[in-house]
Amino acid sequence: MGWALAILFIAAVSLLILSFYKTGQSSTRLEQQIDQLTFSFKDDIDQLQQQIRNFELDAEIAAQEAGVQADTQEQRVLLREMLDMHRRGYSFESISTKNQLTKEEVEQLLAPYIKTKDERSKVANES
Repeated sequence: MGWALAILFIAAVSLLILSFYKTGQSSTRLEQQIDQLTFSFKDDIDQLQQQIRNFELDAEIAAQEAGVQADTQEQRVLLREMLDMHRRGYSFESISTKNQLTKEEVEQLLAPYIKTKDERSKVANES
């Protein structure tokens, strides 16, 4: 009877250790899957934010053009990049250096967008 109890006790302890080991493995696998999903969602969110930013900039450019088509798609992309950099606080000098333009050209291209922003804030503050 004593041997039977000892064998059952050893089996119970062995099964308990095995269950802790299996639980640790499954939780590690689950954590890895969660991490992969998190990174995937983060990438998707970053792409969506970039698309939204591009749509907003395109809408602002289209509103400024008021029906006048841009000469080329490259000009629209260049203007979008310059407007995005300006909104993020880059100086005209750094924008001109990055895009290989003169400071005056950058100021001239961005002037309609900066003026519109200032006019909107003046109207909002006057009321």
